[in-house]
Order: sequence, then structure tokens, then C-alpha cells
Amino acid sequence: MGLNGKIALALIMTILALSLLAPYIVSYDPDAIDLDSLRHPPSEKHLLGTDNKGRDILARVLHGGKITISIAVLAALISMTTGLFIGLMSGYFGGKLDMFFMSAVDLILAFPSLLLAIGVSVIFPPGIYTVMIALSAVGWAPFARLIRGQVIVLREASFVEAARSIGCSNKRILLVHILPQCIPLAFVMTGLKLGGYILTEAALSFLGLGPQPPAATWGSMISANRVFISSAPWMVLSPGILIAITALSFNILGDDLRDKHAVQRHDKSL
Repeated sequence: MGLNGKIALALIMTILALSLLAPYIVSYDPDAIDLDSLRHPPSEKHLLGTDNKGRDILARVLHGGKITISIAVLAALISMTTGLFIGLMSGYFGGKLDMFFMSAVDLILAFPSLLLAIGVSVIFPPGIYTVMIALSAVGWAPFARLIRGQVIVLREASFVEAARSIGCSNKRILLVHILPQCIPLAFVMTGLKLGGYILTEAALSFLGLGPQPPAATWGSMISANRVFISSAPWMVLSPGILIAITALSFNILGDDLRDKHAVQRHDKSL
């Protein structure tokens, strides 16, 4: 892993650790309203200030980070698993099955992912699971297309032909011989996609389609406090900066994993 990847991983792990340890780091209840501390600027008592209801912003961004990152990671893993399965089936068996799945992939990829995620979200009541369903429903298609291409190459490889010649079933060929070759690529793509999942989750929460008040997410905090951006900018800056840092760190880490994977494939081909 390169220096940039190590720095990105360190930032991600730090944000995760702070979010998970939030109850031990900040003594304030993130949902407790304090009418005596409305819109207080950063101070020794409230390191990142308070919002328009007197709630401690540091407590809210740390608790909100746990929700935001958990949604993004779980949705990415669901998308990866779904795309991996569909890509394996489509690429290996081909024919009408391949045509059906790739038509669905083309349909999903024809629309902007955020617009499609919003369309899926409005079908269900707002909440954590709605955001996860929306992100997963939109996110599996790129995984399926990538894995399908890899499987099409692998199914003609000599080791797969050898497995067929000794009577291995399609199930064994897929699970034992082809799947292990596709998993590293799927994880690389997951790393590349996580930054986008963070941004999309923040956008859905900003629009009110994510977890509902008083639960805090970075996107909902920006949405609730955006009217005070001129008079109390600290209420918006903290979640906004964390969204930017987390998304950028995931993108850098994904790029580093992709470069490492490309080098390993090049070394194997020599």
C-alpha cells in the first residue's frame, strides 16, 4: 500500500474509532435539547459549538458518523454480493440469462445513480433501511457488469477447461475455480465505490429520505442547519468537512487498492 493509501486508511480508521467510541469521548446526549445553549460558537464546553436546539455538535457528528458509515459500508457489501452473484451467473452461462441480466444492468446504468436512488427511496418510508435498499438497488449493476467481463475471460481459461475435463460440475467450477479469482476485483471496486455511497447517503439524508429526527446523520445535520450558514457556520462546517474527508479517503484508498491489484495481475502474467 502506498503512502496516500496508508494516510487515507488511517483517516478512515480514526473517524470510525471516534464514531464507535463517541459515548466515551463526549458526555453530551446527541439528542438532548438545551434551550440555554442555542447556537453557541465553539468553546471549551462545546468544542464544535451547538446547533439551533442547543445540542452539542461534536456529539452529533460522532454519533452521526456511525450511522452514515454503517449505511454506506453495509449497502456496498450488499451491492457487491448481489453483483458478484449476478455477474457469475450471467458471465458463465450466457444466453438468455445473460441477456436478461445485462438488460437490467443497462437500464439501471442509463439513469444518474442519485436520481434513481431518490426514486427508490420515495417508495418506502424514510429511514435507515430505506437508504440501504436504495443504495443497494442502484449499486449492484456496476459490480455485475465488471464481474461478468472477468468471468467471460476465466471460463475459457485452461484451468477451467481442465476442471471440466475431469468432470467437475458447474457449481464446483463457479465456487472453487472462478469465484476466488473474482473476489479481489469485487473488493477493489467496493473500495472505489464507498466514497460515492457516503455522498449519496448524505444527499438522501439531506433531502429527508434517510434516518428521521432526532437521529443524526451528516447529511441531515447540514439540511437542518443550512439556514444558519451565514450566522452560525460551525453548525454546517463540521458535518460537511467530515463528509468530504471520509469520501475522499475512501476514494484514495480505492485507487490504491486498484493500483495494487493491477500490479499483482501484471506480476502473475509474467
